[in-house]
Amino acid sequence: MQTQASNSLNPERAPEADRDEALRHLPEAAQHAFKTFQQSGDVQQLDPVIVAILEDFIPKQHAKPLAEVPGDSRLMEDLGFDSLAITEVVFFTEDLLGIRIANEEIIQVRTLDDLRGFVRRKVSERGAT
Repeated sequence: MQTQASNSLNPERAPEADRDEALRHLPEAAQHAFKTFQQSGDVQQLDPVIVAILEDFIPKQHAKPLAEVPGDSRLMEDLGFDSLAITEVVFFTEDLLGIRIANEEIIQVRTLDDLRGFVRRKVSERGAT
């Protein structure tokens, strides 16, 4: 069952409230991983969060969970993501993690491992500023 959280931010709410709302749409394991990331700063803790976001927005179901899919699986060709689904993933990820992702950046992301590495870098850059 896909929940597909809304990506519209309420300008009257604090970013933390939007983040908490977005987080509630993810499975418990992803919520726990996100909280562990917040406490430790370890960007590798975001991997289950990224997979949960992808599973929420994937256009079609696959035979096995995305956590078991090889990292070199291509988002569009192998996993069936289209540009609309990728856009939804970007908006949700931006809201949840407090990062900004430019179109020119995301078009370079082709595989599941590319996405993991990209999100880790963006979050690390945000923390360094």
